[in-house]
Amino acid sequence: MAGKSETNLFIEGPLSPIPTLSILRADGSLRDAVQAPSIEPQLAEKIYADMVYTRVLDERMVSAQRQGRLSFYVTCSGEEASIAGTIAAFQPIDMVMSQYREQLALRFRGFSTEQFMNQLFSNVDDLGKGRQMPVHYGSRELNFMTISSPLATQIPQAAGYAYGQKLEGKNACTLCYFGEGAASEGDFHAGLNMAAVLDCPVVFVARNNGYAISTPAAQQYAGDGIAARGVGYGIKSIRVDGNDILAVYSAAVAARKIAVEEQRPVLIETMSYRLGAHSTSDDPSGYRSHDEEQQWREKDPISRMKNWLLKQGWWDEARDAALYQGYRQEILEQLKLAEKRPKPALGELITDVYHTPPAQLREQLDSLQAHIDLYPDSYPALYQSGGEK
Repeated sequence: MAGKSETNLFIEGPLSPIPTLSILRADGSLRDAVQAPSIEPQLAEKIYADMVYTRVLDERMVSAQRQGRLSFYVTCSGEEASIAGTIAAFQPIDMVMSQYREQLALRFRGFSTEQFMNQLFSNVDDLGKGRQMPVHYGSRELNFMTISSPLATQIPQAAGYAYGQKLEGKNACTLCYFGEGAASEGDFHAGLNMAAVLDCPVVFVARNNGYAISTPAAQQYAGDGIAARGVGYGIKSIRVDGNDILAVYSAAVAARKIAVEEQRPVLIETMSYRLGAHSTSDDPSGYRSHDEEQQWREKDPISRMKNWLLKQGWWDEARDAALYQGYRQEILEQLKLAEKRPKPALGELITDVYHTPPAQLREQLDSLQAHIDLYPDSYPALYQSGGEK
């Protein structure tokens, strides 16, 4: 009997599931007894337009990859509200550290179609000088940290950057995006613990889209999702319907207020679904059903917001059709221009990191150049460069 009573001393959590904030129904109506956040028509239209733009961008670029014009692409499709609803609540002075599905955040801040295309095609006008894979965007001007491929590296970096903002007394914070799969990495735990202990003004946004590549959420963790982990670290946390633009925006406005005014971290878990493949290198039919995908398509965040805008009298079908058509034409035109631009000069490979490139880098570049000169037909792009080789 003594052994049985000792067993009862253990706590097996969570004690109760964390609720999910939801405001907007699929038909655009508000849920009963729920107050919608205050949002101006101009901002609402911009959010919707950027969501549509990103969906069209995804469709065009996946097609370009299938045509062999682009090597790789990662979509945001299905998760637009999770990104649009959060970035819209933050200020241009706030730093954004993202994973690789947040192109909508860049678009919201002013990244042009030409800039997207230049990065995707790694041409001479790419801000990253062609050194990164496609979709690894970055913009110093827009306070958007350059994306890196390894999962979760941005999480401890975001905590550190936010701590720097705090020490400098800036009235700003850091916004950090990642997927629920990245929350399985050690950097997630290190970053959240650092942010909690040092009271860093950072808002973590965990996009729980159901799958870490091909691994479903049920096989990733046994606990109550990602929000419960924030509670465990002593971080204010909230779970929201990631396809509900009003719920996401409402949570994000409150989260930024806490981060800046209270100088402490916040965690937002958005419950959504990745409608497309993990990347253009993935085939989701091998690990999930068509019926499952269809059920989530009926919860599409873009359709839901459109229905709400129509009910507000802020939108109409004619403007909607023109918006889609205009973006399709714009993206296709810029795609054709970007793929014709030359590649960066070979010498750009060793610039920027050091004020004066060290001897070993110069030797490696000379060796590479000698090899290319021996086999010029194998490297035609390098001989169409806009600068010196």
